[in-house]
Amino acid sequence: MSTSTSEFQLTIEKQMEIVQGVELLNGVEDLYGGITLQMEKPMDSEAFLSALRASISQWIHQGKRAIWVKLPTELVNLVEPAVKEGFRYHHAEPDYVMLVKWISNSTNTIPENASHRVGIGAFVLNDKKEVLVVQEKSGKFKGSGVWKFPTGVVNEGEDIATVAIREVKEETGIDAEFLEILAFRQSHKSFFTKSDLFFVCMLRPKTFDIQKQDTEIEAAKWMALEEYAAQPFIQKHSAFSSVAQVCLTKLEKGYVGFSPVATTSASGKTNYQYVNSRDLHRL
Repeated sequence: MSTSTSEFQLTIEKQMEIVQGVELLNGVEDLYGGITLQMEKPMDSEAFLSALRASISQWIHQGKRAIWVKLPTELVNLVEPAVKEGFRYHHAEPDYVMLVKWISNSTNTIPENASHRVGIGAFVLNDKKEVLVVQEKSGKFKGSGVWKFPTGVVNEGEDIATVAIREVKEETGIDAEFLEILAFRQSHKSFFTKSDLFFVCMLRPKTFDIQKQDTEIEAAKWMALEEYAAQPFIQKHSAFSSVAQVCLTKLEKGYVGFSPVATTSASGKTNYQYVNSRDLHRL
């Protein structure tokens, strides 16, 4: 027997000794050679650590690649033993924290947590060529006198078109119809070091009587698009002036953005693909 084979045999025997006498944790196999533990019942920290170690030994023997441990907030006592056993935080939600550990000798292929936050700016234009603008009570624009588009952040499971309509309604009371995405911007180290994707969305108003949100909005009104674009702050900062230029070009020259088209994935789920529908229909 070679040295490597002997060492391998000793490792297996050691793993089996660890497993013996300890009740293993029940994990669910994923599609990528990993195991997910969804802990639901209260468990003593020491008992969990022993069971986790024994289970990891078993999974290494079985050739598994990674272990995911999903811990609801009420089982916070199990976070510390998992971290001590080499698990790292992957992501957290309001009701749980997800930890992960790579246990294979192969290259670590664990996907990183979501890297971007998605936001929208709503370009709502009426028939008088006026744009819907607001002044905010908080944030970097507080007290600046700058008029800006209604903006917001996409919630989990929310379509871009839906959030644009929602934010306009919440901030100004205006009901609007989503038309298209005119442009988008990517920036980095924006929100808790995450990158940011910001979509400029054009909407058509269906109502016109403004009823501003008192909590976040200082003022809201309809403003001539040219007046909006001429604000010193807009002119000074290219991130804003370039958006204003796109909106002016849309108004003056028929600039075409991307409209939502419903599509169906292989799993049967409905998604939206944003395309230049005008030119696509010409093909």
